Formats: sequence, structure tokens, C-alpha cells
Amino acid sequence: MTHPDWIHVQGLRLWAHVGVLELERAQGQWFELEFWLAGDLAEAARSDRLAASFDYALAITALQRQARQVVCLTIEHYSELVLDCLETLYGLIPLRLDLAKCQAPVPGFGGRVAVRRQRRWHEAGLPC
Repeated sequence: MTHPDWIHVQGLRLWAHVGVLELERAQGQWFELEFWLAGDLAEAARSDRLAASFDYALAITALQRQARQVVCLTIEHYSELVLDCLETLYGLIPLRLDLAKCQAPVPGFGGRVAVRRQRRWHEAGLPC
């Protein structure tokens, strides 16, 4: 069964204590999160009822609260915690996220490092 609809949240900046270096975990750093919640949004579109959709404000608030408590080594583990949080809020729906470390502590590197994770995305027939 495919879900052609999704809600896409972009640009969520989160301060978390994640990194292999002890300094990263002690001081914290900025991450940027983008996520997709897939499902049938037709009823919400017809009825204009928030209850028929995914209230993304709940996710934003929960993820901001979670970020203040996270302490771990890898961005991969942090992404797992984010997916768990989204599932707690919305159930076992298709999910996708991009989680980026805004300033990776690699000498001479000014870019970003990100992971893309998903759950049930391909099983739902959603595009890559």
C-alpha cells in the first residue's frame, strides 16, 4: 500500500551533545534535522481537521526537548533516537529523516556531515 502524501519539515535546528570527541559531548553542537511523515492526507485536506493529519508542532516540540537530553557518540545513534521519538508520536508510519552535524570537527573541512535514515519508506513504495 503506498502513501503518496507526506508532511515534510525542514530546517529544524537542534542543540545536542553528540560526538566521538569528548569535547563535542561536553559542550554540545548544532544539528539540523529534516524529516518526512508519510500517510494519507486526503481526509485532512477535505475536512480541514488537524486530527486527520500529523500535527508537526508536536514533533518539533518533542524533538527539541529530546535534543536537550541526548548524549551519545554517533549521529547514527542520534538519528535512531529521533526515529523512535517520531514513532512514539505517530505510530508505525513510513518515516524518513536527514540529520546533519552543522560543523564536523575535522581539520580543514567546513562542510556538513549527514545521515539519511528511514523506516517503512521503501515498503510503502515511496520514492527515494
